[in-house]
Amino acid sequence: MAHQAPGVDFRTRLQEWIPKLVLSPSLAAMLIFVYGFIVYTIYLSFTDSKMLPSYDLVGFENYAKLWNLSAWWVAVVNLMIFASLYITICTAIGLTLAILLDQKIRGEGMLRPIYLYPMALSFIVTGTAWKWIMDPGIGIENSMHLWGWTSFQFNWIKDRDMAIYTVVIAAVWQTSGFVMAMFLAGLRGIDNEILKAAQIDGASNFSLYRRIVIPMLRPAFLSAFVILAHLAVKSYDLIIALTGGGPGRATELPATFMYSYTFTRNSMGIGAASAVIMLMTIAAIMTPYLYAELKEKS
Repeated sequence: MAHQAPGVDFRTRLQEWIPKLVLSPSLAAMLIFVYGFIVYTIYLSFTDSKMLPSYDLVGFENYAKLWNLSAWWVAVVNLMIFASLYITICTAIGLTLAILLDQKIRGEGMLRPIYLYPMALSFIVTGTAWKWIMDPGIGIENSMHLWGWTSFQFNWIKDRDMAIYTVVIAAVWQTSGFVMAMFLAGLRGIDNEILKAAQIDGASNFSLYRRIVIPMLRPAFLSAFVILAHLAVKSYDLIIALTGGGPGRATELPATFMYSYTFTRNSMGIGAASAVIMLMTIAAIMTPYLYAELKEKS
């Protein structure tokens, strides 16, 4: 009976262990610095931590204080306004651009990178650029005044009632191209035979998209919603660069509230509680999506 050479057996075992050895440091780092700190934050939310972490448990006291703070309610309402407009407008623009590019127009290869380019920028860069554009002293309003249109006004970024919409404009500009790419990929994955059969049956272009194409883009809609909702909930750098949460608290979001109460107001327990609420919100968005994906694969 032939015996396997020791060198071959060692080489086989080495090939099996090399991927595990290479991935183990990143796995350990993820477990410690992501999930470990998530657990630590949840723990801090049940303590009386102020400027520094404390380990004296106070139960749900921080959560009760959090929901009694008017600043937190302002941040939640602002998030609802921002997220609803951001998701709706991004989805509408992304779908429209994808449908137009799917018509095999000339220059599509050049237009796609132009629409996608803003997504390559960080939110800090986007916020800074749009802050200059919307600043009445140096931006659009000033340019219009220099061109002779002295009655033109665009001071939303300084207006408490309109400032949140400037955040929507900047966020939509950055992300709508990415949503377009998602929908375009979905459109290119639709079987042309189905569309041809519908056209032969006399379906108009409007009916074709309303009854066939858009329903078949359901996975793309779901993916776009999850990504946009996730970005809306954790928006921090865009707000800080664009408005700083002002004027007043007009553009305060839970992410900026969390940072403010944790690091500048010496209320780490309340800041940790707000972070846990944000985590639960994202989990509530992600869980149905993951369930649908697993159900579809099974």
